[in-house]
Amino acid sequence: MFYYIKGKVTVKENNFLVLDASGVGYKIYTSFSTLGKAELNSEFLCYTYTHIREDIFDIYGFYSPEELNTFELLITVSGVGPKAALSILSFMPTDAFALAVIKNDVKAITQAPGIGKKIAERIILELKDKIAKTKSFDEAQLAGDLSNDDTVKEAIDALMVLGYSQLEAKGAVSAVKDRFTDVEDIIKNALKLLMN
Repeated sequence: MFYYIKGKVTVKENNFLVLDASGVGYKIYTSFSTLGKAELNSEFLCYTYTHIREDIFDIYGFYSPEELNTFELLITVSGVGPKAALSILSFMPTDAFALAVIKNDVKAITQAPGIGKKIAERIILELKDKIAKTKSFDEAQLAGDLSNDDTVKEAIDALMVLGYSQLEAKGAVSAVKDRFTDVEDIIKNALKLLMN
């Protein structure tokens, strides 16, 4: 219905934000990475997917068309609804998700809350060929870990020492790591996201 909504971020919670566009506040469910890029009281553009059912009218928003496309691909899988797709994208950047599918990495996908082994296997089965046609990875990426950056590892470890699970820490760090190079800034902003 809406391709994108642009407005001022007036509210940020742990799984949604509110964009004020021409005096209308749109509640938009988002991934951690999108929340990490949106700043309160700043203009923000969300690429959107509108989910309409009998008594439901939910808007899901993403910071990039690529994240939106991955979300739309995920919800084509039998048994994966918008909330499950959002759960996956909150804990895995789109490239990490695509790489996990291509590598048949069921374990990586099941780290997202609410995603069991059977659903992860179905996602891989139904999406592997589609993703392989649109994404290309070099051999180092296919052989390596999804997060080889020492700064990222240090930030994740620090959040885990503070009591957050590895899954929570990875999701929050991946949401903010592109905006900051200093490990302290990454940790500070990931903490803000986790405490929202």
